[in-house]
Amino acid sequence: MRSALVAVAAAGIFLANAAPSAAFAPSGVSVAAPGGRLASAISASKSDRPSTALSLTMEEKPLLLRAALGEKVERSPVWMMRQAGRHMQAYRDLVSKYPTFRERSEIPEVSTEISLQPWRRYGVDGCILFSDILTPLPGMGIEFDIKESAGPKLKPMRSAADFECMKIQDDWAKSMPFVKQTLGDLRKEVGNSATVLGFVGLPYTLATYLIEGGSSSVYLEIKKMMYGEPKLLHTILAGLAENIGNYANFQIDSGAQLIQIFDSWAGSLAPEDYDVFALPYQKIVVEMIKKKHPETPIIIYIAKSGALLERMASTGVDIVSLDWTTTIDDARARIGKDIGIQGNLDPALLYAPKHIIKERTEAILKMAGPYNHVMNLGHGIEATTSEENTEVFVQTVQNYKHTSGK
Repeated sequence: MRSALVAVAAAGIFLANAAPSAAFAPSGVSVAAPGGRLASAISASKSDRPSTALSLTMEEKPLLLRAALGEKVERSPVWMMRQAGRHMQAYRDLVSKYPTFRERSEIPEVSTEISLQPWRRYGVDGCILFSDILTPLPGMGIEFDIKESAGPKLKPMRSAADFECMKIQDDWAKSMPFVKQTLGDLRKEVGNSATVLGFVGLPYTLATYLIEGGSSSVYLEIKKMMYGEPKLLHTILAGLAENIGNYANFQIDSGAQLIQIFDSWAGSLAPEDYDVFALPYQKIVVEMIKKKHPETPIIIYIAKSGALLERMASTGVDIVSLDWTTTIDDARARIGKDIGIQGNLDPALLYAPKHIIKERTEAILKMAGPYNHVMNLGHGIEATTSEENTEVFVQTVQNYKHTSGK
């Protein structure tokens, strides 16, 4: 990475300016207006929106946003991580027409349609941008691809020379115009019937993909750098933090009402390493968002995070998203009742008989109470989950009435 990009000093991390990347033009991606099946689906969907959109005035904040702001709500809002995607037949129908992930996520009309599919199908309270945590990488000068069968693929970057291409992006609207258009279109489509969510990956998790060259089960290469060349890793993380903080603010400027930040693989770190290589950069991103958009709620999610709840809460976020290995009562005992909780049904329970889905969902809702809770899964919904069982989960949440405060 060029020396003008970032500098790491003994007293802390200092980010310097660098030339922004050129305007982003993904290779092999057509941005022509959609036609055929997609055009028909968009047209047909106009009369298929949830009826809740008709009962809200423009002055009202949507339910999920009110809950994220800590207001008492009439019921717990519900959405699902990875809700827009492979578990839905409507999504699978689009894959043959737009076969690459980057087409589906970078052609605005297509990403908007996919983002809306679970809202139309289930009436969920959150409509999240269909994208990926790697989407902003080309804006930083780093290319990537996502293979349907093998996941993300990047050229491994394991030396200072490899990171010479990485830049600080200062014009995300020019680099990622499709994100801006999609978020704006989603706000117009859902009105106040749902909250529009944006999301970003946090520096440590993004660095794992850059250094490993894709997904990993052991994260050996990044840990080699962590212990062998810590200064280089800090330089990489600092550059990512500045870029991601600005990218999150760009999403909010474009229409996102709530931001979820993912440090999915930071749960693989030993506590002392987490405190050095993950937590400081999480805080940088949160501080950048709160400085520009103090009113926008932030949710943090980390896989296998049961041992990290206190650290997650210390970042300054508004909501901590739990996996299914921790109860809400335990989480609140550890991080207090003033910070919100999201989650936390085990996604595998959506394969259970319907009465078990209902029982386990209601148990979480009862424990959570009417304050500071957003219902979700403890991880992304699995691709083979049935839409019928997913609907049982969502409807159980929507039909549940809290009987008393907690």
